[in-house]
Amino acid sequence: MQTTAQTLAETAHIISTHGLHTGEQFAATDSDAVDICAAVYMAAEGTCPPEFANDEVASLAIIEASAPAMAAIRAISEVLDSSVNETEIEPGTWVPDYIEHVSQWAMTPGIGQTEPPTTSEVIGRILRAANTLAIQTPAATAA
Repeated sequence: MQTTAQTLAETAHIISTHGLHTGEQFAATDSDAVDICAAVYMAAEGTCPPEFANDEVASLAIIEASAPAMAAIRAISEVLDSSVNETEIEPGTWVPDYIEHVSQWAMTPGIGQTEPPTTSEVIGRILRAANTLAIQTPAATAA
């Protein structure tokens, strides 16, 4: 089983190979490009479900059901300059919406910017998250 840092490194590779999709849905229908969270899922689970191209609700459920993908998405969220919004799942119960935070960051111009982050900037931020985890997580000691 790969670490979250390894999942993030693979995510960066997937985006550099397939391209970054910032349009409707989690995957482009006219190319191999995928949304940043779809790339994380692909890195964690090794597959790109067809729902990513045409069903946002199913895509969200698929990504949220993957613990390794969600750990990596949370790690990316933690290195972003913006705050994560919360979603009310039932009256009085709010949870952070990491998928929305990360996906919106990759497709929205930052404060004072006129363009969203470039693909290279997105990859750089993913690798920063991987490096942060690698520094924070000590190597397993031999028994």
